[in-house]
Amino acid sequence: MRYRTCGRVYGRVLTILSFLVLALSSCSRAEPPELLVYTYDSWVADWGAGPKVAEAFKKQSGIEVKFVAKGDGGQLVSALITESGRPEADVALGLDNILGKKALDARLFAAYKPAGADSIAKELVLDSSWRLTPYDYGHFAIIWDSQKLAKPPASLEDLTRPAFAKKLIIMDPRTSTPGLGFLAWTEAVYGPQWKDYWARLRPSVLAMTPGWDAGYGLFIKGEAPLVLSYATSPAYHKEEEKTDRYVALSFPEGHVMQVEGAGILNGAKHRRNAEKFMDFLVSTECQQLLPLTQWMYPVNPKAVLPASYSAAIRPAKTLATDAATSVADAPLAADILSASK
Repeated sequence: MRYRTCGRVYGRVLTILSFLVLALSSCSRAEPPELLVYTYDSWVADWGAGPKVAEAFKKQSGIEVKFVAKGDGGQLVSALITESGRPEADVALGLDNILGKKALDARLFAAYKPAGADSIAKELVLDSSWRLTPYDYGHFAIIWDSQKLAKPPASLEDLTRPAFAKKLIIMDPRTSTPGLGFLAWTEAVYGPQWKDYWARLRPSVLAMTPGWDAGYGLFIKGEAPLVLSYATSPAYHKEEEKTDRYVALSFPEGHVMQVEGAGILNGAKHRRNAEKFMDFLVSTECQQLLPLTQWMYPVNPKAVLPASYSAAIRPAKTLATDAATSVADAPLAADILSASK
């Protein structure tokens, strides 16, 4: 009997040891402290949010995040769809309330509601299932260089006047979120007649660039006195250049709001790390970095805006948009502007 008892004890010891070996093996397979995030060009620039967010996130979590630029928003979505089901990235950052619908319809994202998300205003929420989480927002606007042009346009329709021929830079709606936002803006104002408006606007457009970076760069170089950008853009110039030269124009028709979001991709290799990043993205610590790097409003109400945001405008009227229609119309819009002038 004693031998049997010893055998049972020995067997239990072996079972416990086996459990410990499996536990240690599981620990050895824990996610490495790394994360890959696909995003857009301006996020990864030296002056963009990416470097500061990566540094702060690593300090908080020990996780090394690598941001990889995929062009502007439209190009980012195309890259994600190409990798659908076998993504290289864990997180995608930079899809907005217009282009994001295409990504959601493609079922690219997994649901995850970050800690602290309940403090985000309801009108900024991109998806009830939290497949996309908002992190900043702002309105599209035309920016005027007051030293290059004496009198700015007073409305969208005003932009089509001969006085503004070759004086406007916009972005391609097929590849750029601001470009698509401008299309949505004109569709919201003109309805089915938006195509006629774009035809009237064509003589005013100096360039239609693939992304915001290229377009705003041309504007800063003085190539044209008007550019499609954000109502918050003048805050950058006030903060960094101490100038009120660049002005966001408030149009009586109203403006379209862009809400940018991020989400965890289905099939992400580092899911736990991705969840930690999403929690950090909406935290006060991270959100406080965005006004002076993204030059957009943070979604976390606890983040404090710098004094330079006095140069930004908050449009009195925000227009509703039809994301699916704008995405579908983008190729036609680009064709209208590309037609011989």
